[in-house]
Amino acid sequence: MMKIAMVIVAGLLALALSGWGADNANAAPSSRPNILFVIMDDVGIDQMQVFGYGGETPPSTPNIAQIAGAGLRFSNTWSMPACTTSRAVFFDGRFPFRTNVLGALGPADLANSMVSPYEMTTPKLLAKRGYDSALFGKFHLALQGHDPAGYAMPYNLGWNYFAGWLDETGDPSSIDKTAGGVAADGKSYSCGFVPGASASGADSGACYMADGSCHKLASSGPVPPGRTCRDQGGIFDPEKICQTPRPGYLNFETLSGHYVSPLVYNYPDGSVEQTPPTDLRARRFRAAVAVDEAIQWINNRPDWRPWMATVSFASAHTPLMQPPVNEAQSGNVASSHLDCGNGEAQRVLSNLMIESIDTELGRLLVQTGLAQRGKDGRMIYRPQRPDLMVTRGTMVIVLGDNGSLGQTVKQPFDPSRAKGTAYQTGVWAPLVIAGPLVNNPNRVVSQMVNIADLYALFGEIAGIEDVQRAVPRPIDAAPMLPYLQNPGQHSLRQWNFTQVGVNLQANAAINGPCTISNSCTQIPVTKSVCEDNNGTWWGTGLDSPVTDGAPPDGFKYCCEVNAFLVAKGDAPYDITPLTAVGIRNDHYKIVQNSLKAYVSQAQPCVDTTTTEFYAINEAVPKPKLDEAGTELSLDNLTFEQQHNYNALSAQLATLLASQPACPGDGNIDLVVDQKDLDDWRFYSESYGLSSVYDFNLDGLTNAEDELFIKKHLGLNCRTD
Repeated sequence: MMKIAMVIVAGLLALALSGWGADNANAAPSSRPNILFVIMDDVGIDQMQVFGYGGETPPSTPNIAQIAGAGLRFSNTWSMPACTTSRAVFFDGRFPFRTNVLGALGPADLANSMVSPYEMTTPKLLAKRGYDSALFGKFHLALQGHDPAGYAMPYNLGWNYFAGWLDETGDPSSIDKTAGGVAADGKSYSCGFVPGASASGADSGACYMADGSCHKLASSGPVPPGRTCRDQGGIFDPEKICQTPRPGYLNFETLSGHYVSPLVYNYPDGSVEQTPPTDLRARRFRAAVAVDEAIQWINNRPDWRPWMATVSFASAHTPLMQPPVNEAQSGNVASSHLDCGNGEAQRVLSNLMIESIDTELGRLLVQTGLAQRGKDGRMIYRPQRPDLMVTRGTMVIVLGDNGSLGQTVKQPFDPSRAKGTAYQTGVWAPLVIAGPLVNNPNRVVSQMVNIADLYALFGEIAGIEDVQRAVPRPIDAAPMLPYLQNPGQHSLRQWNFTQVGVNLQANAAINGPCTISNSCTQIPVTKSVCEDNNGTWWGTGLDSPVTDGAPPDGFKYCCEVNAFLVAKGDAPYDITPLTAVGIRNDHYKIVQNSLKAYVSQAQPCVDTTTTEFYAINEAVPKPKLDEAGTELSLDNLTFEQQHNYNALSAQLATLLASQPACPGDGNIDLVVDQKDLDDWRFYSESYGLSSVYDFNLDGLTNAEDELFIKKHLGLNCRTD
């Protein structure tokens, strides 16, 4: 089966790569800086003390602060509102409406809403200048369930090497609350390990490892042995002694959040290795594993060949869990007693996970020679120091992929308008850049930047002077290198843009409704993801007592949930928009939200679009945000406000109209021709299921799609 999969992947890559590798042999690759790109998951600018925010209890990030002090802090960076959309944008340089990668991917989404193998992804772009590229950790640009490349997706999108997680939903699984099968008598361990006796757990027991070994563990301090065993990759059997054979109820197969998850390797020849849950590599904290793998790859790079290593943390994405015990990390040891399902605990756990990113980032830089340790153990990062020669060749870029999750948002930011929304708290991301191309470091760049612009920066670092000319289709990336080199550089963007929406599913399906707090959202991609965010699932498979009386198959839309509740005499939920766009200039912002609104029992689901207009800024420590109640009345604008509103509205309309419809063009070369028929035939004959050539969106690539191509043969969508 694996050999067949590799044949498909090799064929897909050959199709996708044709025409972009001609410049690979360009000379002098050793003169180009390496790139270390670090992605933090669900860490908005609200968390970051280095930008002047963080609320009353900011996470401690001394290593990121050092990088910022040695480089630049981009204090006005917009992401997309969700993780997949952001990743697609900075890896292909194109806004979501161009690619149909509109929301966080889930297992029901079709290949049409995944990053296309025909895109000029960052690793393909850099290969034009001789770069090797590797990705470590979270992927979430496509999902193997509906992708022809299967587990070889990273290779198919251009990466030379991948070591990370290709989870069913793209994100960590739910926490195994049986703690490996040892929970009994109705017990449930919310953090995936047996707590101490004071928290209804145990202070001694047997720690079994997947290789069959076992050792006794007992408390020798404030850390319960159940947590110690879990951190080692084992299963703790409370108040028991080691037995041979081990008890049959121990379960080393069940996945558990950030700790038990099969690790996937995608090698330079396209082959795939997947570790089982019993492999020790699959039973360690994700952040540490990603850094271990990156260190090994970076340290084995030949001196003459430039590289780009992306370390994509899954922290601080739900389910939130305690990172491994690190006594230098304030509050980590004391967190052993927390209930990981408790809302208040989420804020503590989020801080700990962000701090663990910082710790692992420091270890990554030191162990790859990009930084040193001082006598006191602290990281010393000085990329401009001539005596630290190795640091002169590597650019370090640290980014948050979108805003923070609502329940972890720091004041004065808005937890009701956080991740998943086009409001400031949902899209304002931290960005730090340091390295040899930065002049006059330790400064703040306050000009508007979009994460799409990182795509241009990666190309600029590699020596590509005109990135748009190197890409055979429109991109949305503005140059960034001038900000690094010129402290007086004026803004290269007159406006900024963000977008989130509903991904394409077979036969117009959609993620089920999920109620969290007082809102109903359709962002969570499955029931388990909904429940990992302390939500109640109202889609297929609903089983909460709250949903008693609902149809057995659940509801399709949140508006239907509200109609059901109102009929029972209960209060309806606020409905989170299905799609949203935001556009801004230096001082003003438009947000457009679209949803199926509940109006009345006679009109339970009404297609509704709202347009909101705000004045915003980036003041520290209290920025002017687009909070509810601060909208500017469109009927009573000043002359200046009306001028800005008109200009932004026109820009938004122009932008959204700039992507020409090109039906039948599966390989996104903007023409429908024989190559589309050839490529369709390859997908149809070698795979037959979801692909970029499934034009009728039924989850199949078949004769109906061939007829669609033939109907549009000869169509030229190029505007030049």
